[in-house]
Amino acid sequence: MNPAVPSRIVSPAPTTGGDFAITFAPLCLPTVYNLADDGANGAIVLMSGTVRNKTDDRPVLYLEYQAYEPMAVQVFKAIAADIRRQWPDTNRVVIHHRTGRLTIGEISVLVAVGCPHRGEAFAACRYAIDTLKHNAPIWKKEHFADGASEWVSIGACEMESDRGNI
Repeated sequence: MNPAVPSRIVSPAPTTGGDFAITFAPLCLPTVYNLADDGANGAIVLMSGTVRNKTDDRPVLYLEYQAYEPMAVQVFKAIAADIRRQWPDTNRVVIHHRTGRLTIGEISVLVAVGCPHRGEAFAACRYAIDTLKHNAPIWKKEHFADGASEWVSIGACEMESDRGNI
């Protein structure tokens, strides 16, 4: 635990060990980190997805996210269950995603995984974000500087992920 960050006491059931949210409010790195913290962790890997200023050399002004919240949270829980099957020593999985209008530099998604060892934490965190982008009912509309806008399909997210632009 980071002593500079106020601690949030969380006691999830050992079988769940997670926290999942879709929110209009800004996401908080220290909060998500603390939710993933556990005395049995040797590593916490936290992935922060942020709004970038360009897509394929087109200047982006802002993004707009929409989600079907009940189903998205169920997908997040299913991702955590899959992680626990593949990496059974996982202690905590935290997935929080924003909705609404986000400007350049704002955090759109936070995924944190706490495990006894860094290798499994990195692998599980990558699995979580890749699976979320493919399975969660969350849609992103990009608004460009030229006034155009377009919804980004799941296939486009997969292609970006393959290029390393998660």
